[in-house]
Amino acid sequence: MKRRDFLGVSSAAAGAVILRPDGRHWNGALTRVPAGDKKALADAGLNTARKAGASYADIRIGRYLNQQVGTRERRVLGIQDNESYGVGIRVIANGTWGFAATNEVTTDGIAAAARKAVAIAKANSKLQTEPVQLAPTKAWGEVAWKTKIVKNAMAVPIQEKVDLLMAVNAAALAGGATFVNSSVAVVNEQKYFASTDGTYADQDIHRIWPTFTVTTTDQASGRFQQRNALSAPMGLGWEYLQPGSGRPGITAMYGPRYDMVEDATLAAAQAKEKLTARSVEPGKWDLVLDPTHLFLTIHESVGHPLELDRVLGYEANYAGTSFATLDKWKSKSFNFGNKQVNFVADRTQPNSLGEIGWDDEGVKSREWDLVKDGILVNYQAIRDQVHILGEKESHGCCYADSWDSVQFQRMPNVSLRPGPAPMTQAEMIAGVDKGILIHGRGSYSIDQQRYNFQFGGQLFYEIKGGKVVGQLNDVAYQSNTQEFWNSVAATCDQRDYRLNGSFSDGKGQPGQVSAVSHGCATTRFNGVNVINTARRLG
Repeated sequence: MKRRDFLGVSSAAAGAVILRPDGRHWNGALTRVPAGDKKALADAGLNTARKAGASYADIRIGRYLNQQVGTRERRVLGIQDNESYGVGIRVIANGTWGFAATNEVTTDGIAAAARKAVAIAKANSKLQTEPVQLAPTKAWGEVAWKTKIVKNAMAVPIQEKVDLLMAVNAAALAGGATFVNSSVAVVNEQKYFASTDGTYADQDIHRIWPTFTVTTTDQASGRFQQRNALSAPMGLGWEYLQPGSGRPGITAMYGPRYDMVEDATLAAAQAKEKLTARSVEPGKWDLVLDPTHLFLTIHESVGHPLELDRVLGYEANYAGTSFATLDKWKSKSFNFGNKQVNFVADRTQPNSLGEIGWDDEGVKSREWDLVKDGILVNYQAIRDQVHILGEKESHGCCYADSWDSVQFQRMPNVSLRPGPAPMTQAEMIAGVDKGILIHGRGSYSIDQQRYNFQFGGQLFYEIKGGKVVGQLNDVAYQSNTQEFWNSVAATCDQRDYRLNGSFSDGKGQPGQVSAVSHGCATTRFNGVNVINTARRLG
């Protein structure tokens, strides 16, 4: 596609999207439906469900906007603008769940869906062996919440987005890259929740993810190396992509602002350096894991195994169950990690992907401990699960990715608390005799109980005698979850704490995606088994 032709390209799902001649997409969807109108629609559904025999009902009226702009070198590859608008209704009748959805957002359409949901619940109740136990929650009345943004990325002209990505590509090519592709994805969820408990929550949620891949080739040998963006998807607006002051060196672009052009320039140089980096010697190494890498290890080895439905075996087909079974939690002494390890679940973290005001069951967002001083102390659970843990209040981590998806337990932000003693990354490195500093996410593998795993990365730097001496290639580390988190030797302090995360984490059947952040500071792990991936592959 030629650059001058890109304005004419658009794909739409469940709604028409028009690109204007000036390159801006049609902004009608950005004008939110008045809360009073949504309340009237919601009450129509709730009242109908009650009359049909529901003991409980909730309704979600949602408009979901998704946009992605993709480029390669000097070309625009594609522009997608998707809009989906509709209503999902969930009920309990005869002690059993029922769910129905409709894209007819009228009182009649919603009432019909409510009756259908109750009929489904009553039919399902014939097979129900134990009635749903729904934990109580406060009636919040009419409330509202919005992601704290400066500039709505959805309202930014397509031309401005393309210009930024072209500048990113140009910077990488000027720095010696052979190929480069870049993209920016933007999400806006306009969600209205109401329930028979008395909560009416109107929320406006924003997320953004800029990324790229830089490839450098050696023409003589035909070998190539890549470096992906070290950006973090965030709960922010377009202001995230304005240059920030940052910190020196490789971490200059991190923080609440991300300089995508600067990162692309650095990526080209680092990919070129990787072409001549020596291959790692397998064996035991001390690892210094930067937050741009460690977040994914947290996601896979901590976030997923502590989902209660996975622990109970309700979730198994999509990425397995969990080694962290209830007997380990009940013992109150299971060493998930050593005493330096503290994991917290938190849906209130500013700028995170999982930050909300209320979840999709009308439960206010909050923070709770998962692992405290190394001991497994809790899981992630929602209203119909917490009674299993002897608790009377949901953790507030229920989510559905669309109005026509039924909400269920999803991972909140799961983060490693920073160390209490002052320590920078440079000071940590100075104390390492033989180690590897790892940046960025790479390929990984973890078993069906989220226990035995292997992780790679983007950049690997050898540490010798307390100093970084150059890049390494072909690095991956192997461990199991309990052994790994018991090998923690130190964690940097709050000054080094950063968020990263997954923009589209999959779970469920039918599958759904959600966005979740993981915060941490640089952390040292002693005596971890490192393999040489090139030798292993032969």
